[in-house]
Amino acid sequence: MRNAAVPTDDTARVRDYWEQASCGTTVTEQPKFSRAYFDEIEAFRYDHEPCIHTFAQFSRWHGKQVLEVGVGAGTDFLQFARAGARLSGVDLTEEAIVNVGHRLREYGLAAEDLRRCNAEALPYPNDSFDLAYSWGVIHHAENMERVFAEMYRVTRPGGRVKIMVYNLISFHVLALYLRHALFAGRLHRGPRWAVYHHLESYGTKVYTRSAIRRMLRAYPHTDLRFHFWNPVPRRDRSLAGLRRFVDRVAPPETRWFLAFEFVKAAR
Repeated sequence: MRNAAVPTDDTARVRDYWEQASCGTTVTEQPKFSRAYFDEIEAFRYDHEPCIHTFAQFSRWHGKQVLEVGVGAGTDFLQFARAGARLSGVDLTEEAIVNVGHRLREYGLAAEDLRRCNAEALPYPNDSFDLAYSWGVIHHAENMERVFAEMYRVTRPGGRVKIMVYNLISFHVLALYLRHALFAGRLHRGPRWAVYHHLESYGTKVYTRSAIRRMLRAYPHTDLRFHFWNPVPRRDRSLAGLRRFVDRVAPPETRWFLAFEFVKAAR
């Protein structure tokens, strides 16, 4: 097994992309690290992705040991801190760690641990956390299944794992495929290739519910649940209307966010 502490070229490319700006921070022009900067980022995130509150259930984790993998701009991390969780977080980039550090201080909050690392090798003992959480992050990892295995390892039996990844069977992927493969004359390329090369950082991956089920066979668990959501494009009313129409007529399984959660089985 390779040493995850030594980045490969692919991991370095992902890291370098997100070092330029943590996810969600480009929605504001306020001075960086100001209260207004953080408030605008938070308002946009939950206006655009209100499903996060439904999925994370931040207030449930008061007094519990929580790990967030891929803290990014720290918006969800802040909610766990406000809820009184005993909180740890990791990210591949120094930009994210600095961002979250400023954010916690701005609101008078704290975390037990916050550090930069490759989540393919988490720096925590087995069975450490009541919740291991990641929203829209681990599909950027070079080895997503290795990150998942680490999240499972550090969750204590009876604890919960909550993860969101991008959904292969979605209109978003279809649009990327049409634009970057089919209409560009790359007839030998498929939807996964279009996402890998043309969505956010290099190497982004997409999954299906059946693929997640197959991955989970090796990990004893109970209470497996799947959720499917689309983001809400509120800044464009016509697009928002189209999205609402699609949500009404298309099966939920074709939505862009594929979230899953389960309880780690007791030994």
